Amino acid sequence: MPKPSVIPLSVLDLSPVSANQSSGDALRSTINLAVATEAAGYSRYWLAEHHLNDGVAGSSPHVLAGLVASATKSIRVGTAATLLGNYRPLQIAESIGTLAAVFPDRLDLGFGRSGPPKSPSEPAPGFIAPDTSEPEERIVDGLVVPAPRPIFGAVLPRKFRLQSELLGRFPGDTDNFENDVQDIIGFFTGDYRTKHGEEVTATPALGQSPQFWVHGSTAGPSARLAGKLGLPFGANYHVAPATVLDSIAEYRAHFKPSETLREPHVIVSADVLVAPDEFSARRLARGYAQWVYGIRSGQGAIPYPSPDDAADFTLDAEAEELVKDRLDTRFVGDPHQVSENLRTLQHATGAQELLITTIAHHPADRESSYQLLAEAWGL
Repeated sequence: MPKPSVIPLSVLDLSPVSANQSSGDALRSTINLAVATEAAGYSRYWLAEHHLNDGVAGSSPHVLAGLVASATKSIRVGTAATLLGNYRPLQIAESIGTLAAVFPDRLDLGFGRSGPPKSPSEPAPGFIAPDTSEPEERIVDGLVVPAPRPIFGAVLPRKFRLQSELLGRFPGDTDNFENDVQDIIGFFTGDYRTKHGEEVTATPALGQSPQFWVHGSTAGPSARLAGKLGLPFGANYHVAPATVLDSIAEYRAHFKPSETLREPHVIVSADVLVAPDEFSARRLARGYAQWVYGIRSGQGAIPYPSPDDAADFTLDAEAEELVKDRLDTRFVGDPHQVSENLRTLQHATGAQELLITTIAHHPADRESSYQLLAEAWGL
């Protein structure tokens, strides 16, 4: 377990699929990484939810959380985040309740609000619209805070439209977010009532006590809801660095103490790659721009290329601008360099925990990155 004086580090895993690797290989690598990071002293192992990406196998976080919990002994396991509109509240309560019943005091349930916009002119929840009032990059307490930028045009890419169709989403369904969060928690506490006032017993969720989180990328409904309910908040620096400080400020401004949390509690994500020396780290980091461009362009994450295959890859000026904020805010280097970057992030945000995500071509390089960071951080 982390030393009391050390800010806890946790893991966010997308189960990335590398070039010439199968989805099964990627998922088995996730389980192996969970075992290794538990031994290294990381506090939580969270699984992301992404759909229809050739380069990401992490599409079913509830199932994968069960596999990870079975392979580990003490590390907390959870989702970051469960995208609520993709399920009915009862389904989420029963899935996480099942895991919480088998692995008591180890489950975290993170609520996420991504989904289709109400109209084509609005950005989808979770995606950033440009802020013309503050278009320049800022440096805040040493932390790079890029200018906000649009990720997609007025029309969502085909992948997201198809995803919405297949998952039964509809424009504006994220307006149900607060009610869905309240309903899910109610299934666990026994406070849920139907619209007719009927009590419902959701076995095995009832009586279980996973730790509930709200995750958000902007100073919007997610940040405000986390504060209103007195829940811990996950702030997204690795995907949405432009708005991380605003989202945290919004959460703290709306925070009300709850039975489980007396003061605001924030975990901030960071994209990290550590190697024994900076030259090696920069080499292993090749392919990241290509991978992020696939995501940002709406095509979806590609299988992550090897450093050699990515060596000659270049982006045109428009594509470079699309991924610049991700490249500028990824922490790549030797253990000391990255540790200092993370201390700057923690100081600037006031985070109580940091959430580390690492993407590399070879699973062994991902595992080594987490191990080197843990040693340098003092876990």
